[in-house]
Amino acid sequence: MAAAAKKVTPMGDRILIKPEGREETTKSGLVLPDTAKEKPMEGRVVAVGKGRTTDDGNVVKVDVKKGDLVLFAKYSGTEVRIEDDDLLIIAERDLLAIIG
Repeated sequence: MAAAAKKVTPMGDRILIKPEGREETTKSGLVLPDTAKEKPMEGRVVAVGKGRTTDDGNVVKVDVKKGDLVLFAKYSGTEVRIEDDDLLIIAERDLLAIIG
């Protein structure tokens, strides 16, 4: 994951996230395969852009930092694969919360 952060810098108010999936089991103890699971909605911030530039030229910095665990909207962002890591590039407005 660290190698991907060194190679990719998100533009503007975009954030690079490593989604964290949880192993899901049914009440009876069956492990669900990846194809039956819903998309993960939380992940760890890998890299952060410089921030959004306003019309008057000021930069509004992003509220999250590298290493934060975040909750994001279910179908938001763009999935990318960098050096065998499945990552997500997402706009700051699609973040719902910082966990912890």
